[in-house]
Amino acid sequence: MHRARMCAGGHNRRCANSPSDFVVAGARYVFRVCRREDAMTGVYDLQLVVLSVVVASVASYTALDLASHIYSRRHASVLWLIGGAAALGIGIWSMHFIGMLAFRLPIPIAYEAPLTLLSLLIAIVVSAFALFAMQRPVLRATGLWLSATLIGVGISSMHYTGMLAMAMDPPIRYRPFGFVLSVLIAIVAAFVALWMAFELRKKHDSMAVLVRVGSACVMGLAISGMHYMGMWAAQFAPDSICQASGLAGSIEDSVLATAVGTGSLIILSATLGLSAYNAHVAARTATLAKALQAANEQLRAASFYDPLTKLPNRVLLEDRSRQAMLRSKRNRTRFALLFIDLDRFKPVNDSFGHHTGDALLIRVGDRLTRAVREEDTVARTGGDEFVVLLSSVAHPAALGMVCEKILQELSRPFLVDHQELSISCSIGASIYPDDSEDPRTLMINADKAMYRAKSAGRNGYRLFGPMGAQGFR
Repeated sequence: MHRARMCAGGHNRRCANSPSDFVVAGARYVFRVCRREDAMTGVYDLQLVVLSVVVASVASYTALDLASHIYSRRHASVLWLIGGAAALGIGIWSMHFIGMLAFRLPIPIAYEAPLTLLSLLIAIVVSAFALFAMQRPVLRATGLWLSATLIGVGISSMHYTGMLAMAMDPPIRYRPFGFVLSVLIAIVAAFVALWMAFELRKKHDSMAVLVRVGSACVMGLAISGMHYMGMWAAQFAPDSICQASGLAGSIEDSVLATAVGTGSLIILSATLGLSAYNAHVAARTATLAKALQAANEQLRAASFYDPLTKLPNRVLLEDRSRQAMLRSKRNRTRFALLFIDLDRFKPVNDSFGHHTGDALLIRVGDRLTRAVREEDTVARTGGDEFVVLLSSVAHPAALGMVCEKILQELSRPFLVDHQELSISCSIGASIYPDDSEDPRTLMINADKAMYRAKSAGRNGYRLFGPMGAQGFR
């Protein structure tokens, strides 16, 4: 309970000189409504009003554009966040002061420089927070409203700090309804801005630009509505004077109008231009990156794959042979190499031409691929020679079954350029580690076995070692 004290006048009541009393009394004074005949009236310069709405719309478009840019280029987001916050903050602050300059009172008006700069700083900090919120991957409804509330209160603080920079005597009073409504408008405008930024930041087509322009106009009107509602809430006593007018360090409204109007549009235009240039550079970089990736893939294909059949070439086959050797050593298993040479391919190539011969080789590669397992490798090592790497061989009979299947597949006629072509093949097989523990020697041994098959009458297969007769050693 408060202790009653005897105050001036001899009445027992609590004296109105505690801190809370001063706050309450100040709030009552600030929000006390003047009678219409007791308030100083002002007029608006329509051209400056229009300019303020234009600046607000351009600033809104800049915010949407920066949100998209910051989201798409995370690695540069810190620099863009700082620069974007400065540009956007100056844009919002400029709209505010152009709107204030549009309101003309019948007395000289100026602004205290420290409070004016403080209002600018508030605008930049609020803009930084807004852009930071816009770059988050996901912003739920609760976070969206919380961010919008903080941004709206920040914009309102900028506005009323700027009004305080006028240093009016008696101080400016505000209609409570108009004051609260201006803050609510700022919060709703911030919510709409954040929501639109999240919806549009991933879109970069021409339609997205049109939607951004329309959204920026709506946001510009909303921001302007907050400002002019705050101006409507302000009431100036009829005997008010601007204490900042004529003081050292104050800013006259004519100077401020020129500086703010010109500077803000230049900064916002430069920011948009830089953003557009970076988007162009990013698009070109992405195009070049895709072209480089395609070139690398082509180079890789040329290095490891046969350009005609698209099958692995000798280089990739040797690499997979080494991998198979390491795997077999680790698991104590066997793998096999089948060296395949086409029979009667040269007469086909000479009679029907290289184009038909190439088409035939492609079809041979397709049939070989279908004849073996997915984990096996079919490679073209040159000319009419193919090699099949069987990643595991469980039994001699299994190896013989694969060779028989390949012989049957390649013995069936091929239809190439409306011509029915018939060929066969000779197969030589070598086994790791029975025939060699070196992959290259294993390939040589398979080649030797293939020549034995050709010497035996073609269209058959031979094993390099005695594995077929004796089983696995």
